[in-house]
Amino acid sequence: MAEEAAQMAEFCGGNVTRFYDVGVAGIHRLLSNIEKINKANVIVAVAGMEGTLPGVIAGLADKPVIAVPTSIGYGSNFNGLSALLTMLNSCAEGISVVNIDNGFGAGYLSTQINRLAVKGNG
Repeated sequence: MAEEAAQMAEFCGGNVTRFYDVGVAGIHRLLSNIEKINKANVIVAVAGMEGTLPGVIAGLADKPVIAVPTSIGYGSNFNGLSALLTMLNSCAEGISVVNIDNGFGAGYLSTQINRLAVKGNG
């Protein structure tokens, strides 16, 4: 899903920076990249398991976050439903949630947000 979102954004003309394996289980990897992440106009956060990554990023970043729950994972993820519900119930502001495995939709929405941000800065 992450790669699908990135490729869609690139296809629409976006400049994409990818960060992999920066989940909350190894939060030091997220924190070591937060300055680079904050340079983006919009952030797409793809997560499975409990789905807390978008909420954590939204708490650390001052940019819109598009949350993508994935159906892939181990444990009782219920094919992405647990991550989806966590993302929908997040108390962090600035999060939009797309459906399970909807990398395409997240990539397209990120392109629309980025175009508005670029247009506002130009």
